Amino acid sequence: MGLMPRTRLLAVVLLTAGLGWAATAADTGTFPSPDRPVAMIISPAYSNEETRDQHGEAERVMDRLGIRRGMRVADIGAGDGYYTVRLARRLGAGATLYAEDVNGKYLERLRRRLRREELSGVKVIHGQPRDPKLPRGAVDLAILAHVYHEIENPYEFFSRLRPSLAPGARVAIVDVDKSTGEHGTPPALLRCELAAVGYRQVDFTSIAPADGYLAVFVPPATPPGPAAIVPCRQ
Repeated sequence: MGLMPRTRLLAVVLLTAGLGWAATAADTGTFPSPDRPVAMIISPAYSNEETRDQHGEAERVMDRLGIRRGMRVADIGAGDGYYTVRLARRLGAGATLYAEDVNGKYLERLRRRLRREELSGVKVIHGQPRDPKLPRGAVDLAILAHVYHEIENPYEFFSRLRPSLAPGARVAIVDVDKSTGEHGTPPALLRCELAAVGYRQVDFTSIAPADGYLAVFVPPATPPGPAAIVPCRQ
């Protein structure tokens, strides 16, 4: 094979550099902070599981999302595992299921619960406040239940989540219509903040008599860089 002409070689180098920049766009610059309160993490569970089951929360959410065998699901902010264990039973043996949380103590309690309930195969992930640390291209559906308002910086978090989402993936958020300082998220604020990083809402429904709503989003092909994000007001 002959030597590559110098001009062509330079073009290839520049193109490669450009691709490298695009692949790491989420890592450049500083993400703006949310222009509203961020709730503190105060518990690994929302309400109690008996009450939530009496109101059909998980079943309503999973049915609406069409959870079925073969789907690769991430329970982000898994806490005590209310959704994790119910997803594991719905998905069945051999499922690809990630249980992520930023609190190591919560995750250790979840590991013990999974052993106690003989639910094997759940991949427990210790994420970071601004990065869930999920494998690249490995998730068909990410569920965040009663946790969105506790995310330190949603703009950065959802930008860093994007590479973990497979083609056709969805992000499902369960929350209550309260201010973020009161451990909820107004639906209009949620839509605005996710739109700021390119996510588009495709479904929204109340989950009554359970608490709150279910909002479903699809991610952008490429999230905008930090400099392009305009924070939303509550």
